[in-house]
Amino acid sequence: MSKRVAITGNEAVAQAMRQINPDVVAAYPITPQTEIVQIFSTFVADGNVDTEFVTVESEHSAMSATIGASAAGARAMTATSSQGLALMWEMLYIAAGLRLPIVAPVVNRALSAPINIHCDHSDTMGARDSGWVQIYSENAQEAYDNLIQAVRIAEHADVQIPAMVCMDGFIVSHGMENAELLDDHVVRSFVGQRTPRHSLLDVDNPATFGALDFADWYFEHRRQLADAQTYVKGVVLDVAKEFAKISGRNYGLFESYRLDDAELAVVVLNSAAGTAKAVVDDLRQQGMKAGLLKIRLFRPFPHDEIVAALAGKKAIAVLDRADGLSTMGGPVFVDVRSAMYDAPGPKMVNYIYGLGGRDVDTEQIAGVYWDLARIAETGKVTSPVTYLGVRE
Repeated sequence: MSKRVAITGNEAVAQAMRQINPDVVAAYPITPQTEIVQIFSTFVADGNVDTEFVTVESEHSAMSATIGASAAGARAMTATSSQGLALMWEMLYIAAGLRLPIVAPVVNRALSAPINIHCDHSDTMGARDSGWVQIYSENAQEAYDNLIQAVRIAEHADVQIPAMVCMDGFIVSHGMENAELLDDHVVRSFVGQRTPRHSLLDVDNPATFGALDFADWYFEHRRQLADAQTYVKGVVLDVAKEFAKISGRNYGLFESYRLDDAELAVVVLNSAAGTAKAVVDDLRQQGMKAGLLKIRLFRPFPHDEIVAALAGKKAIAVLDRADGLSTMGGPVFVDVRSAMYDAPGPKMVNYIYGLGGRDVDTEQIAGVYWDLARIAETGKVTSPVTYLGVRE
């Protein structure tokens, strides 16, 4: 029997890790992720898992140790945030390039400078082209569910690439809310055992890892990594169907909220989606045909499906909790706008919001929808990129 509990996002993710029972976890503390590995370390100390817990001197070493463990055939995990993820940068690309199905919860936090410990998405957006699958979570329940599914996704025979599961720092990581946890045996049966395609410890079938790869083969190996990305969407949906059977909770590539008949749409990731849903409900009562698209799978980007979901809208706003610093808007906006390039009709605008943990409230999001209403009526975009709630 599953049980309903009051739990923080960090606690929920730590519980999911306990149920997954990875062979190796290598980690280094960083706010606001620290609680995940701190709680998990108590499970190790109490004998609740069979995990080899490796305490390292930095996040770079954490990912290095995780890579080594995964290459040896272990189911390996780590967790981090912000500057910790940035310190892993070199190793993120190596993990993906070596086709190692590592799974890592990442608690979203702003990158310095200035130094800031609160939420925005600049950390994982900076890693969006590293080759990792990226799954985003609105709340603790989704973070828990996504982490369990990520193991199956990353280890799928057609994928074999690492995955990060993202949730908003403090807002979700430290916020207490209700969540339903599955039975331990149900989770462990669902994730099964990892069967590595190659292992450093398989002396009867030797394999090379980390070889020097010049112009003769490098291109082909990077093309293989790109090809693996094309299978991810289908695997995500297949795993979601299986997960629905054990949980009753249904997931897709994204969530559409009152979007089918909407004329005005907002696209957003993570916890701000909950605030936006409340705004949509209120505006619907006022007669506005407002809708929401919350992206779950951001990498690889499900462009065809998002275009289909946004087809026929009069105006679309993409909310980014990171600034691309390109003068052309945030990273989610750039991807959605590129995907919609050949789609007729909708005007698109971008709102950068919530950097460094600044709150975004219902009044601000309602203002976005009223801006969209004016754009739909006049056909004119005054400013394609707006900094929402900033003191100019």
